[in-house]
Amino acid sequence: MPRAMFSYTKSILERVSFDAKLFCKELEKAVRNLLPYEIEQLREWLLQFTEEKPELRQCLIYIN
Repeated sequence: MPRAMFSYTKSILERVSFDAKLFCKELEKAVRNLLPYEIEQLREWLLQFTEEKPELRQCLIYIN
């Protein structure tokens, strides 16, 4: 079940990546709902995902 939440979180973040403000808001919610090891996995995924989207890099403050 937890794995499903992680996958769901990634899909939501991908869908809202067109808007940095919305992306940050969803990332904040994800950090509240995910387990610590999932947050670490999400951090790694985000670093790769935001390489081509520098406008989303500002949102990484919510995951540190």
